[in-house]
Amino acid sequence: MLLRSKGSLLIAGALLLSMASSAQEVKFTEYDLDNGLHVILHQDHTAPVVAVSVMYHVGSKNETPGLTGFAHFFEHLLFEGSENIKRGEFMKIVSAGGGQNNANTTQDRTFYYEVFPSNQLKLGLWLESERMMHPVINQIGVNTQREVVKEEKRMRVDNRPYGHLMEDVFKNLFTKHPYHWQTIGSMDDINRAKLSEFQDFFKKFYTPGNAVLSISGDLNIDSTKALISSYFGPIANGPKVVQPSIKEDPITHQIIDTAYDANIQVPALLTAYRTPAENSKDAVALQMISSILSGGASSRLYKELVDDKKTALEVASFNYALEDYGAYLVLAIPNGATPLDSLLQAFDTNIKELQTNLISEKDYQKILNQAEMDFVNKSNTSLGVAEALAAGYTFFNKNTNHINEELQEIRSVTREQIRDVARKYLNPNQRLILYYLPKAK
Repeated sequence: MLLRSKGSLLIAGALLLSMASSAQEVKFTEYDLDNGLHVILHQDHTAPVVAVSVMYHVGSKNETPGLTGFAHFFEHLLFEGSENIKRGEFMKIVSAGGGQNNANTTQDRTFYYEVFPSNQLKLGLWLESERMMHPVINQIGVNTQREVVKEEKRMRVDNRPYGHLMEDVFKNLFTKHPYHWQTIGSMDDINRAKLSEFQDFFKKFYTPGNAVLSISGDLNIDSTKALISSYFGPIANGPKVVQPSIKEDPITHQIIDTAYDANIQVPALLTAYRTPAENSKDAVALQMISSILSGGASSRLYKELVDDKKTALEVASFNYALEDYGAYLVLAIPNGATPLDSLLQAFDTNIKELQTNLISEKDYQKILNQAEMDFVNKSNTSLGVAEALAAGYTFFNKNTNHINEELQEIRSVTREQIRDVARKYLNPNQRLILYYLPKAK
């Protein structure tokens, strides 16, 4: 039930902050199998459920021009079946075991998971070992998933309002790095790709040494280790995966671009700045800046443009942090005939204020509270813990314990650091201005 009164909101906030303050350390066991698979186990008997997940360190940045979209394609393809799972049976087996499953892909990794009643842990391990050991990658599956991915692109990108917005942002911010293209890739590339190229991509990236098996929930550590050894131990490792190391030249002059979208009637204005990798402390400060600018009805841009002046229908800002770089975005959709450049002026005025003056202690405490509540919310499920543990190892210099350090990282950001980070990254000569306009039909 939505808490509407001011008093109720304060109580809810206090409860969440209490949870954050008293958050217990997430204890875990981690080790490597002989084949290179990194294993992380977290035991939590709070509820009789268990999350089984595998994070492969492969995303769209591991692709090459002309063969884009492969990582996302494999998110679908590896549900086709295996030598021991008939085609189309994977989901049925999960459902019959009382579980749920899914997968998702980013520029940097692909994440598969099942959440089962804890007495089905063995089933989850078997399913993921089958996916890793000997999936069936044949022409039937490739042809089927080509059509699935095409339909997804039509639905989520081509026919969706503002669907190409991020594509236009990233192709401007990145000219050398593979972040230049979107995770879903090019349908022309997927159509042209040969079966052998898909098979080669699997052999290269979906190996034990390029994966983290992270399990969280109602489990017994010793018996789980034995099961993991049985199911994953026999899988042969592949060649060592070398992640791309591509440096972009600094952006030193403002980039102005215009894009057109036939699916919209209302334009959008967006500014974007290239920012540091997600494991940088500056990335934490940038996300806190987002809370100041657009985190809720009392945030600066929302209050000014949506509530007071009513010149915008919506505003948003966030730090899109990735393994190698990030992108800091500020977006507004105008109300009526509001000139887009007037919204740009408001962006600039508010960012300049952050660069010039320290935020108040009251505002600082508010955004600190928001950051702590966000941390609590994403860490309160077995799946959330499993993913955070795997991400710590994969993206924070093999620091699985990052899950226990993140809250302190948030609390250690000072008002001075917020000002200095705004000065360092959010300058006009370092940005893209994108006018995203309706296209005449």
